[in-house]
Amino acid sequence: MPASGDGAKLPEMVGAVIYVRVSTKEQTENLSLPTQLRACEEYCRRHGYEILERFHEEGESAKTTDRTQLQALLKYCRTHKSKVHFVVVYNLTRFAREKYDHFALRAHLQSLGISLRSATEPIDDTSTGKLMEGVLAAFAQFDNDVRSDRTRAGMRAALELGRWTFPAPLGYLNAPKWSKTSLVHDPERGPLVRRAFEDLATGNYTKQEVIARATEAGLRSRKGLRLSPQSFGQMMRNPIYVGRVESPDCGVSTQGDFEPLVDEATFYRAQAVLDGRIVVAGPRQRNHPDFPLRGFVRCEMCGRPLTGSWSKGRNGHYAYYHCQRQCRAVNVSKAELEGAFADELALLQPTAGYMRLVKDRILHVWEQRRAEAKDRTRSRRSASRSSSRSSIASTRRSCLRRASTPRATNGNATGCARN
Repeated sequence: MPASGDGAKLPEMVGAVIYVRVSTKEQTENLSLPTQLRACEEYCRRHGYEILERFHEEGESAKTTDRTQLQALLKYCRTHKSKVHFVVVYNLTRFAREKYDHFALRAHLQSLGISLRSATEPIDDTSTGKLMEGVLAAFAQFDNDVRSDRTRAGMRAALELGRWTFPAPLGYLNAPKWSKTSLVHDPERGPLVRRAFEDLATGNYTKQEVIARATEAGLRSRKGLRLSPQSFGQMMRNPIYVGRVESPDCGVSTQGDFEPLVDEATFYRAQAVLDGRIVVAGPRQRNHPDFPLRGFVRCEMCGRPLTGSWSKGRNGHYAYYHCQRQCRAVNVSKAELEGAFADELALLQPTAGYMRLVKDRILHVWEQRRAEAKDRTRSRRSASRSSSRSSIASTRRSCLRRASTPRATNGNATGCARN
């Protein structure tokens, strides 16, 4: 102990650090932190503890020990273990909500010679205080478990109604709480995600090629990073893009309350490509000059496109077309298959006589329809002339009748006569 001026030893000061915490960012706006801090400071003054440091944890949950200020507190205690005697908290729920975390942290502090104290609860290092601490720690976990159960129940109920309760996947945005839907299309990333599904569903591009095309078009993650093959594969597998809400943890599978980003035909064809049920030839395979029929001719047994390769024989290398490894029902030489293909094209080539017949037939139909059109034109003209003659004759008869009536005037008679 330090000595006074007259040689007497002064009592050694007992050092303490204060730890206060709120679990959500919304709580940082009320008086929770200042209230906790004042209670802890008053507790230290009543017991004569010297406050060495204060640690404020804002917006972090006590479900984990990986908290910024808690780790800073533990580091401070390790580096100043000769000065720190107590860690003071407002109550044990501020320290940890999991009882295993609580006793692990308490054991770590005890190894440093530091005890835990609560400003609002009667705990100490006596047998009774330790019993009370254990009971309070158990109740803290019980309260946390009840909160978790209520949260899961509410989340499950929302999922069963088709509402997406998690952060929006790439291509969607979380809709406002007052909206009737839980997700809306992202105007920036949504079209790029849809195009990626469409490219993959064509069967003309490998997964790596689709990723490269999407990246070149500007598709990025929420953090602005390029999509990895793993994250891209997970995105392509997610049924939320066809409007389905799937949550195996909650046992929910239902139609979502939002518009799908991709139609079902495109989505499930993309799944077939990913599963290997639709074989996609790579760029080298599609454009290999040695095997121009690769990907065009299909196996009669399994229906998959044939591939091609060179085989080494006694006298050199030989080219063969064959089926995929899963089947191997077809194995034919390059010359034989390409010759048969050329023969098939020759059969489909129309002969000169056939082309002359087609030409004569087309001209005959043309002349026939042209004659029919002329006949219809003459008929319409004849009908028009007959109608005009009938109209003139009717007008003359009408004028003659008017002229013969007593009430007809000379002017009217003269006019009709001129007609």
